[in-house]
Amino acid sequence: MHSPRPSKLVIVPAWNEDATLGAVLAEIRDKAPDWDIVVVNDCSTDTTSQVAHAAGVQVLDLPLNLGVGGAMRTGYRFACEQGYDFAVQVDADGQHDPAEISLLLAAAVQTGADIVIGARFAGKGDYVVHGPRAWAMKLLAAALSRITHTKLTDVTSGFRLVNTRALAVWARNYPAEYLGDTVEALIIASRAKLRTIQVPVQMRIRAGGVPSHGALKSAAFLLRAFLALLVGLNRPTRLLDGN
Repeated sequence: MHSPRPSKLVIVPAWNEDATLGAVLAEIRDKAPDWDIVVVNDCSTDTTSQVAHAAGVQVLDLPLNLGVGGAMRTGYRFACEQGYDFAVQVDADGQHDPAEISLLLAAAVQTGADIVIGARFAGKGDYVVHGPRAWAMKLLAAALSRITHTKLTDVTSGFRLVNTRALAVWARNYPAEYLGDTVEALIIASRAKLRTIQVPVQMRIRAGGVPSHGALKSAAFLLRAFLALLVGLNRPTRLLDGN
C-alpha cells in the first residue's frame, strides 16, 4: 500500500510586484506542477492582488504592510492550518528559480533536515555582492554557522524550504523586522533544535519591480544585520513554546 504523497506549498510574498508576479506564478506551475501556491499580498498599492487572483492561486490579502517577515509568518501559519508537509518561499521578483525547488525538497527528504536554504554563495552560479553587504554576509555566515553547527554561506537567502517541525515554530515566532526574517529566524530555529542545511542554487537578477532596499539601506546593512543577530540571541526562549 502506497503512502500518500506529501502536500507541498509554495509561499510567494509580494509587495507591489504586478510587473513580475504573473510570469513567476506561471513558471512555478510549469516547473513545480505538483505544488500548491499561495500569494501573500502585503498590502500592495498596485495590481498585485488582481494579478494573483487572475492566476487562480490562493491569495491572502493583508490589510497592512507588514514586510516580508510578516507576510511569511502569515504564509507559514496558513501552511500549518492547512496541514501542509512542506513549504518553500519563492520571491515574486523572479530571482528564485522554481526548477530548483526539487533540489531543496530532495535534500530535506534525504537528510531529514528541517530547513533547507538555497544558497547563492556555495559554488553554483555567478551571483555576487560587493561592499558592506558582502562583508556583513560573510561575517553573519560565520556567526550563524557556529550557532547552527553547520556550514552556511548564505544566511540572508529567502529561498528556503521547511518541513512541518519548522512550520510549527515559524508560524508562531517568525520575526517581522528587517533582516530578522532571515538572520533571527535561523537563530530561533536553532534554539528550537531544528536542523538547518544548505544546497547551492543559481540566483537570478530581479525580473522587474522595485527592490525592497535602496542605496541608503544597503549602506546600513552591516549595522542592521548585526542588530538582528543580537536581537535573536537575546530574545527570550519562552517564545518558542508559544507563551
